[in-house]
Amino acid sequence: MTENIVYVGSKPVMTYVMAIMTAMNDQDEVVVKARGRAISTAVDAAEITRNRYLTGLESTVEIGTEEMEQEDGGTRNVSTIAITLSKSHEA
Repeated sequence: MTENIVYVGSKPVMTYVMAIMTAMNDQDEVVVKARGRAISTAVDAAEITRNRYLTGLESTVEIGTEEMEQEDGGTRNVSTIAITLSKSHEA
């Protein structure tokens, strides 16, 4: 199975939209993952893809929290999101 995860960071939204569309050419399902401030970019990329380019997609969303270690030795919580975009299996 080829890579079907798109990790979202600080690049422009359309970069991730193109990555999602490229991955959907080979796969029936793509997972868009992000954490922290990149969550809004991930949601934007998924919605632009679903509404403008690949209109037959279904989406499911999983949210969570990760503990990250800080430089001073403590930990902090960082929000995470995983948006699964899959091709609809309807007629």
